[in-house]
Amino acid sequence: MQFPNVNVSNPSSTDTKVNVLYFADQTENDISSGFKNSEFVLKKTNSIVSLKQLTQKLSINDLSTIIILEVDPLKFNEIQDFIHTLKSNWITKNLITIFFLTEYNPAIVKKALEMGVSDCYNSPIPFDDLKERLNFLTFYKVLRSQVNQLSQIPQIEYHIPIGKRILDIILSATALVGLSPILAIVAALVKIDSKGPVFYSSKRVGTGYKIFDFYKFRSMRIGADDEVASLAHKNQYDNAVFFKVQNDPRITKLGSFLRRTSIDELPQLLNVLKGDMSIVGNRPLPLYEAEQLTTNEWSMRFLGPAGLTGLWQISRRGKKNMSDTERKKLDNFYAKNYSMWLDIKIIFKTIPALIQKEKV
Repeated sequence: MQFPNVNVSNPSSTDTKVNVLYFADQTENDISSGFKNSEFVLKKTNSIVSLKQLTQKLSINDLSTIIILEVDPLKFNEIQDFIHTLKSNWITKNLITIFFLTEYNPAIVKKALEMGVSDCYNSPIPFDDLKERLNFLTFYKVLRSQVNQLSQIPQIEYHIPIGKRILDIILSATALVGLSPILAIVAALVKIDSKGPVFYSSKRVGTGYKIFDFYKFRSMRIGADDEVASLAHKNQYDNAVFFKVQNDPRITKLGSFLRRTSIDELPQLLNVLKGDMSIVGNRPLPLYEAEQLTTNEWSMRFLGPAGLTGLWQISRRGKKNMSDTERKKLDNFYAKNYSMWLDIKIIFKTIPALIQKEKV
């Protein structure tokens, strides 16, 4: 069963409105202008007390409501009490909550995240990024809720084993230092080869549907993401979730070499060092692919670590006759059976698998 009514690619194109309850003083004008002509419907409260009273009146039909709080350090105790009240109510405990800090305070940010606040922003507020962030949070909140309703087993949250994390840090840091001359040369060549930035960054979905910025050397021309729909008929995974085109016309001359040798993926060592992903795991997916993997059968892949290399890469990487079902089964197998020894085997088998026979 899929969830066709859930759409993250362009939430503003729907008629769905999202209610936002907020308390603000210094940032009130910014909030009004920042959310103007959007799918977010604002309702201002004059105090934290009145905001608390409004949230206590919310029903099960208001679970998509978003709370925005302007945080003055002098009023933080009152705000803490409000958050604790919010989290103690089964209806409001999972509401998306955003803090707008009047002044940056690391202690408040740390405490806010510990209490379950969704995110904290400093002035000036990047409202375009904020609205995108809220759309992502809303989508995955609904998605995970629907998956949990279907599932007959308790929700599982992946925590990376300490041994695996230590191995990731050692390998990624060593590789970044050792490969730094090559990285610098490739960066210069990418800049010379075609117009555009050296690095390509996109939102990817990893472990537990966590969204993060995924780094690569740019290997395609500018605007390549906008051409996916026009190339759908060439997808080598017929009628499938995954998208890959043989001899992709969007790839630059240098990009073809970078992809064939997997050099374009070296910047992902930064993702590994940051903890976004591991050296070995299931490949993090673009949003448009991840939103289609919501059935109990296939969402299992997100319960294991996201990785730079994995079973798919060493098994049949680049072969056009690999079906999307085969690829998803490999992902699920790894999520259920990953271990340190399996990771070491995959790492050693990755090196000969780096040189692909086909341009994909």
